[in-house]
Amino acid sequence: MDLTGKIAVVTGGRRGIGKAIAKSLHAAGARVAIADLDKAEAHDVGKACGGYGTKVDVTNEADIAHFLTGVERKMGPVDIFVSNAGVARSDGPTYMAAGAPNAAWELSWQVNVMSSVYAARHVVPGMIKRGQGIFMIVASAAGLLNQMGSAPYSCTKHAAVSFAESLSIAHAHQGLRVLCICPQGVQTDLIQGAETSLKAVGAILQPEDVATAMMAALDDGRSYVFPHPETLDYFQSRAADPDKWLQRMGQARQMLAAKTGRQM
Repeated sequence: MDLTGKIAVVTGGRRGIGKAIAKSLHAAGARVAIADLDKAEAHDVGKACGGYGTKVDVTNEADIAHFLTGVERKMGPVDIFVSNAGVARSDGPTYMAAGAPNAAWELSWQVNVMSSVYAARHVVPGMIKRGQGIFMIVASAAGLLNQMGSAPYSCTKHAAVSFAESLSIAHAHQGLRVLCICPQGVQTDLIQGAETSLKAVGAILQPEDVATAMMAALDDGRSYVFPHPETLDYFQSRAADPDKWLQRMGQARQMLAAKTGRQM
């Protein structure tokens, strides 16, 4: 897709999937602004992608609003917003689904869900007014399936997928394109400690693989992006027989616990 002249924003864009997406958007012609907790790295990536970057706390709506106002003033109206910032907290006894402390649940909710809600409040109205715009949420295959050993991550990524669907259902007819990106394991800081369980269901990809899949989806009009093609097969299997899916997931968890020698 030719994105010449488009203005894009990527949250959590200083490294990993966010950085790879920013670079791909810029290679297609867009100028990219980066929001991240690390101001220096955000600045470097943004500058390299024809824009700028700064420190933004995506759990703070006022912070997001201030950043977006700055982007529009310095670069122009936002054509593409990529809500990529995410956290995977495993505090507490992960072998208990409710074992994580309240702080881990709250942070997961704020970063993985509400940051997208805050952003949408401030960019979607302008996109609708102009009759076009792209809003992407980097969710996870865990949002369609589940992630063993991390209930806060799985629950909030399910909510992220649902919010992406809500945006599309409500605003697609007004010119808003919504992409929901659902990778399995990707070689980033987020998967540290979960490599064994992730490898059990598919290859661990590089961030650039996710960006490539995202650009392909932009070209062919898809809303869901599956960097791991098998994710769709798993999702369809779950839908076909939900009870059997739960049973198999439980068995897989027990097998992985036995293989790794640790409780999950």
